Amino acid sequence: MKTLKLSFFALAGALLLSASSFAQTAAAPKVQAAPAKQATKAAAGVTWTSDVHDFGDIQKGKPASFDFTFKNTTKQTVLITNVKASCGCTATNYTKTPIKPGETASITATYNAATPGAFSKSVTVTTNDTETPKILTIKGKVIEPQS
Repeated sequence: MKTLKLSFFALAGALLLSASSFAQTAAAPKVQAAPAKQATKAAAGVTWTSDVHDFGDIQKGKPASFDFTFKNTTKQTVLITNVKASCGCTATNYTKTPIKPGETASITATYNAATPGAFSKSVTVTTNDTETPKILTIKGKVIEPQS
C-alpha cells in the first residue's frame, strides 16, 4: 500500500511538472527567423553567362567543346583555384591568371564523345571569392556517324 501511495505521488508530481513546463512553453513568444536573402546570379561575386550547355546530337569520335564564361563583378581580384570534371571523359581548361574586376574568364569543357548515347556531365569550379563551388553542366547525345 505504501508503494502504491508513493507511485501515485510520483506520477502526480511528474504531471504537474510537465503541465507547468507546457504552460511556460505555450506562453513564450515565438521568435521568427530573419528572412533568407535571395540568391542572385552575381551573389558569388562573378556573373556566369550560362551554367548549362546542351550540345544536342554530336557524332561519335568527334570531341565537342564549349567555353563557359564569367565576368568578375566584385571589387577584388578573382582566381580560379580548381576545376574538376565529373569523369575522365571530360577534359577541362581554364583561365589561370588572376581576373581583375570587370574582366572576363573562361572554363572550357571538352567531351570526348567515345560512347553512343545520351550524356550529362558536370564540371566543378572553385574560386577564391566563395566557399561554394560553381557546378557547370554539359549534356547531349552521341550518335553513330552516317555511313
